[in-house]
Amino acid sequence: MKRLLLALLALTFMAPPAWALTDEQLIDLVEHKAFDFFWNEANPSNGLVRDRSTPTSPASIAANGFGLSAICVGIERGWVTRAQGRDRVLTTLNTYWTQPQGTAETGTIGYKGLYYHFLDMNTATRTWSSELSTIDTALLLAGVLDAQEFFDGTDPDEIAIRSVADSIYRRVDWEFVRNFGPGIRLGWKPTGGFSGYGTWIGYNEAMIMYILALGSPTHANPPSVWTTWTSGYSWQNWYGYEYVVFPPLFGHQYSHCWVDFRQRNDAYMTSKGITYFENSRRATLANRQYCINNIWGYTGYGANLWGLTASDDPLVGYQAHGAPPGQNDNGTLTPTAPVSSLPFAPEVVLPTMQNMYDNWPSLWGPYGFLDAFNPHRNWYDTDYIGIDEGPMVIMIENYRTGSVWKRMMKNPYILAGLANAGFTVLTGVENDVTPSRLSFQAPSPNPFAGETRLRFQIPIPSRVRLAVFDAAGRRVATLLDGVMPAGVHSATFDAARLPAGVYQCVLEAGSDRSVRAVVHLK
Repeated sequence: MKRLLLALLALTFMAPPAWALTDEQLIDLVEHKAFDFFWNEANPSNGLVRDRSTPTSPASIAANGFGLSAICVGIERGWVTRAQGRDRVLTTLNTYWTQPQGTAETGTIGYKGLYYHFLDMNTATRTWSSELSTIDTALLLAGVLDAQEFFDGTDPDEIAIRSVADSIYRRVDWEFVRNFGPGIRLGWKPTGGFSGYGTWIGYNEAMIMYILALGSPTHANPPSVWTTWTSGYSWQNWYGYEYVVFPPLFGHQYSHCWVDFRQRNDAYMTSKGITYFENSRRATLANRQYCINNIWGYTGYGANLWGLTASDDPLVGYQAHGAPPGQNDNGTLTPTAPVSSLPFAPEVVLPTMQNMYDNWPSLWGPYGFLDAFNPHRNWYDTDYIGIDEGPMVIMIENYRTGSVWKRMMKNPYILAGLANAGFTVLTGVENDVTPSRLSFQAPSPNPFAGETRLRFQIPIPSRVRLAVFDAAGRRVATLLDGVMPAGVHSATFDAARLPAGVYQCVLEAGSDRSVRAVVHLK
């Protein structure tokens, strides 16, 4: 009997926790809970979404932009009906279109087609003496245009959504916020104007803003603004990853929520031999490696617990954390940092999500993962923040189906903005999961299995080596090894014969050039 009890006890400790979920179940749960934030923390009478879950919080126009896309995802997932979502979206758009604009300090929603950062949840007018925010307006507009693409039916309300969305976008005066300068200013106030607000230069979350400003059919910025923007880029090498650095991960995620950068490249990234998508992948892996190295010895940091970005903080309220290099790092981790990088590096994000869900129960609440926690100080946030919840919904869905990307890459304003910024379609690349020269022909970045056709382009005649490696670095297949002419080529990889796991296809072309892309087989 004693032996039997010991055996049962051992089995109890060996068994997975009762709340253990598969990867698919977990990402569905996290996505659904984050969607619930936008559905529940909104004023149904005007569609405005709270900045955070605190009952007294004002509305955030950026949260509204993420929320509009979240509603489209929620309809696709069956969490709300199309009629429910359509009604909420049309109510929201009518609020932004009909509320007064002007130079008055109170009683207006915005000016020159742009909007104040924070709005009163009931009156939908400026609150907290907030600025006319260029980037937050852009995040709002991205959601507006996504809704315009999603509601493509003949129902009168869907026709109205498309019309109002178009009017909202066309009204924005992007030349006004350039203020005769080389680039777009950060903000404006009725008193003081642009004084104290600098210009958006250098890589961060504002890439989507410049694309929208360049695509406007009414008040477009000149193409030179993109050169101004990229002039501030900082190309660095961290832990063997070369990329344009911006320490907080949100800067590598926000624009990617709506724009699929796997298939188009500008002059800057072309000169570096990668895409913006690959740049974000490297930033994600470097952020993780910083936490693995853990030079300050913070509790919890490691391969399956990482993620520094802007969030609430136990010491200073709200603050931008980032790495590398370390920025305001005090042991605070933010779940949206890894979760919103899911399309870039699923092989490291999924284990981290599982670890947070299985082993940090105090991090979980009504809307899923709380905004932030600090294991070193045993501190857990009590709030959810819209601009963190939104990227989780959208990027999980882009990982699962790519639906937001597919919609937005049909939008004529997005396409015009990319073209005016100098982006070109990558020749021979249909689904560029990492670099511009290697692609997988799969319907989405979701894990796949079966025969996979790899297409790649080489610029000059080169010796090409293409091989598949497992997670331990062992070569499991050699697909190509020989001199090939310049152009687009392909090879077939029979993925079905391999067991489930993470694999890398490694392309080397020319002098020690190596490009990697992850294949995550179920």
